[in-house]
Amino acid sequence: MLLHLDASARRASYSRELSRRYAETWRAAHPDAGYVYRDLAADPVPHIGEAWTELCDYVLEHQITDIARYKEAVRTPAQEQAWAVLAPLLDEVVAADVILIGTPMYNFSIPSSLKAWIDQITFPKMSLEGRSFVVTGARGGAYGPGTPREPVDHEERYLRDFFKGHFAVEDVTFVHAELVNARLDPALAHLRGAHEASLAAALEAVSR
Repeated sequence: MLLHLDASARRASYSRELSRRYAETWRAAHPDAGYVYRDLAADPVPHIGEAWTELCDYVLEHQITDIARYKEAVRTPAQEQAWAVLAPLLDEVVAADVILIGTPMYNFSIPSSLKAWIDQITFPKMSLEGRSFVVTGARGGAYGPGTPREPVDHEERYLRDFFKGHFAVEDVTFVHAELVNARLDPALAHLRGAHEASLAAALEAVSR
């Protein structure tokens, strides 16, 4: 199954276009596989609350690593409400073979809508080994290897480190359209060609 998430606040965004193209290509190649779509910007996932932290603490204290057993942590009405929010999200992740995330870079990192989703589905010592993540993104500047802004890329670095360090998933692919701000910022007008080349390469990458 493909779980497809979008996090951009823009309805017409490059990250959405890239994730849409990837999803179309994947579904054409896997016509009998399932597909679930969530728009994290249009239908935001709530931020975690205290009841969620209690579930997390219980799972850690009792060393529950089997995701199917997480519900054992539910003991109070507030925890039941927290579980009602997170359980469908977690079920989708567990059922997925590929998790596709279309996300822009906001302020050197990921949108809060995506972070809220990550917080809801993440528990201590949790493994999603055997699955793969694909992240299609758009960034206003250039943050690739060797660029001056590479050190402040807290989007790809965070997601890659998190997927590996917390979910035990190393099968992670990133496709970025960079220098998007060159379309708007007169100071970056000389980089418009580089942006268009980056976008074309990203579109090609998600279409094959």
